[in-house]
Amino acid sequence: MRILVTGGAGFIGSNFVRRTLEDAYPGLEGAEVTVLDALTYSGNLENLRAVADSPRYRFVEGDIRDADLLDQLFPGLDAVVHFAAESHVDRSVRDASIFVETNVLGTQRLLDAALRHSLPRFVHVSTDEVYGSIDEGSWAEDRPLEPNSPYSASKAGSDLLVRSYHRTHGLNVSITRCSNNYGRYHFPEKMIPLFVTNLIDDRHVPLYGEGLNVRDWLHVDDHTRGIALVVTSGRAGEIYNIGGGTELTNKELTGLLLEATGRDWSYVDRVTDRLGHDKRYSVDISKIRAELGYEPRVPFEEGLADVVQWYRDNRAWWEPLKARAALS
Repeated sequence: MRILVTGGAGFIGSNFVRRTLEDAYPGLEGAEVTVLDALTYSGNLENLRAVADSPRYRFVEGDIRDADLLDQLFPGLDAVVHFAAESHVDRSVRDASIFVETNVLGTQRLLDAALRHSLPRFVHVSTDEVYGSIDEGSWAEDRPLEPNSPYSASKAGSDLLVRSYHRTHGLNVSITRCSNNYGRYHFPEKMIPLFVTNLIDDRHVPLYGEGLNVRDWLHVDDHTRGIALVVTSGRAGEIYNIGGGTELTNKELTGLLLEATGRDWSYVDRVTDRLGHDKRYSVDISKIRAELGYEPRVPFEEGLADVVQWYRDNRAWWEPLKARAALS
């Protein structure tokens, strides 16, 4: 099988690439993987160093909006797994333009290339944030989309485009919507890596408002395993939620990170709440569990401990990223 992975130098995409080339996923053994990544601020070839010498791996630096480049890459492909996206909510609040260009226009260019080259399989990786916010219960895949940030609105737009190319053109597509990921190689602007790296450096961390917003946490290994199941066995035109089953308020998570790094609440600075901050996310994973046999396997306590230790041991990976992005 020949697979094109867009955004494969990012946090989640690189995990999928590494695990695929390790033959961790039934049905994808021996797959040849081409990574297409623009290497913007969060793309990092260091994330792929472990597989850089694999004869089944190829890296192409480029933009998913470049139709001519896509026409060079698509012939002979068996599948595209589309991770490439701008994904940081705070950045989208400050300037939404690149989110629309990358997440919507970029997805449309990929879909058009898929049509031109009769691509057999297209899997679009999305987010639970497209559903909006939910006070109780969990979202099933048929929940209406009510995105509340420019980021999630751009992802909702790309989801709808993907669905339309199945309905209109018969393209073999599936969509996945995940809850909040955590794990190794997570770019240090997101909550867990930002807090961990600040705290082990004896620096303060910012907590929005009262910290009562609730998120479901999903280990990146569980997420990419779920995506692999969808690539090999997902039904055309279907959407699959992928969740981890660990719901925590941001305050509860902060407490766990303080404990893991040996700090106390004096290291926490309360900051003005994010504009349009969703109260709670929670996905129902009944569908992917029943159809594809998915279950989250990484206990949150073990996964979090591993992440904290990994950041302690890999300062050479994250320190230049924080310096470049001036993160604190």
